[in-house]
Amino acid sequence: MAATTAPTATTATRVETHAKRDKGVSTPWWLWIVVIAIVVFCLLPFYWLVNISLKTGPDLSQANLFPPHPTLSNYKSIFQNSSFTHALANSAIVSLTTTLIGVIVGSFAAYALARLKMRGKFLLLAIVLSISTFPQIAIAAPLFRLWTKIGLYNTLPGLIIPYLTFALPLSIYILVSFFREIPRDLEEAALVDGATNFEAFRKVVVPLAAPGLATTAILTFIAAWNEFLLATTLTSSVTARTVPVAISQFTGSSEFEVPLGTQSAASVTISIPLILLVLLFQKRIVAGLTAGAVKG
Repeated sequence: MAATTAPTATTATRVETHAKRDKGVSTPWWLWIVVIAIVVFCLLPFYWLVNISLKTGPDLSQANLFPPHPTLSNYKSIFQNSSFTHALANSAIVSLTTTLIGVIVGSFAAYALARLKMRGKFLLLAIVLSISTFPQIAIAAPLFRLWTKIGLYNTLPGLIIPYLTFALPLSIYILVSFFREIPRDLEEAALVDGATNFEAFRKVVVPLAAPGLATTAILTFIAAWNEFLLATTLTSSVTARTVPVAISQFTGSSEFEVPLGTQSAASVTISIPLILLVLLFQKRIVAGLTAGAVKG
């Protein structure tokens, strides 16, 4: 009995020691100061944007921490502007279409790279990733000339196609690492139960890869929503103009007036969908970005 109780007592002592250590561990006060400073540093530009959007007239030239006469007239003005609302709809169509196609096609390609045995798979993945780092300015002029000749200039498909060029490599790179972490045994069990390869992919792999798919979709949507260079190069009117281009072309009441109030209000407006997406899916974003970082 003595030999049996001795390890038990030792184990209990260790548990108590660890519990005391856990209770005694507290976050240093200086670390809280650092965290608060980082949060303020990150949120201050957005707060200042909101601050300017609530000002009009002479208040815009004053650097007040709080708007002296807050008003929503700038927000009313942008939504009464038909070119802005039309550009908002164009951005939604282009971004959602790019995200949907990028995630679907990217998931198929990533699954093939993660599961199929082929030579040069690492080289192929490196080539795919290098495309996402290619500078957009290098293809803007050739695309403008090509799109003008074939009739895609100033159209929504003319924006979606080049957006997919940069969205697909990012989708494939993120999803490959996620699909590799999913055990093959689960797919093989589904095949044994009578499922086809596509059914095993759709009903087994896709639900398990939901964090990676959510991360890919949000990053793709944000990139397409904020894109400016190709949008301003490949469009010329409100027919296909997106929100970033529409905001840059706001005009003041006179020739030399800078429309700071309306531009700030429009910037706040188009930032709200992105903020809501990140807040709603923040757990999945973190899980998707850290996939494969820790094993075991």
